[in-house]
Amino acid sequence: MDQILFSTREKLAADFGAVDTWVFDLDNTLYPHHANLWEQVDNRITTWIADYYGVDGLTARALQKYYYQRYGTSLRGLMVDEGLDPAGFLDFAHDIDHSRIEADPLLGTALRALPGRKLIFTSGTVNHALNIVRKLEITEHFGDVFDIVAADYLPKPAVETYDRFFGQHGVDPSRAAMFEDLSRNLIVPHARGMRTILVVPHAPGDILREDWELQGRYEPHVDYVTDDLPAFVDRLAEALAA
Repeated sequence: MDQILFSTREKLAADFGAVDTWVFDLDNTLYPHHANLWEQVDNRITTWIADYYGVDGLTARALQKYYYQRYGTSLRGLMVDEGLDPAGFLDFAHDIDHSRIEADPLLGTALRALPGRKLIFTSGTVNHALNIVRKLEITEHFGDVFDIVAADYLPKPAVETYDRFFGQHGVDPSRAAMFEDLSRNLIVPHARGMRTILVVPHAPGDILREDWELQGRYEPHVDYVTDDLPAFVDRLAEALAA
């Protein structure tokens, strides 16, 4: 259930009135979970690992998830353990079909009405982000993309990566809010003073996610939860304009 529906305009204005920077994760946040783009990326990573190690799909999958859970991304694990050059891996992983994403005029209108700058903070690449925002037709609303390359390949939830992001973009965390689909990635932002919004799937049974990825909505570092990003941003913009 979308928590914002139970919040008055006054509460929203009080919680978000000082925010001048809105930070959005990319995958499963800016586009709905049911588009299942991440399933394509996930499968391509499995294929890449199988080819790299010369193993079967099940073994590759086990290695992939080991790296993901230990290092935050499979790429980071391969870089640490194998000294991998990341460029070819990233190009292969993000070579996906974007036809599942359609233009989202409601999100575009809501972003336009939301005062302040908007940034994308992703563990993917700039090109991956641009391909998605172009399909959503919301490119114009974002000032920049902080990607895995800008993070020196150290993914969220590493503290150093948030600090690098804040410094590079001059973000005052006490005047910023973050939208993210993984609860653990909101721990550091909340501790630094950001308002945090967890974006959850509308129907979890229809998507490919691991159980731990769908947990954490009731943790104290999550200020708000929504299963409808356009509606959330629209109501928030309306409250701030009142």
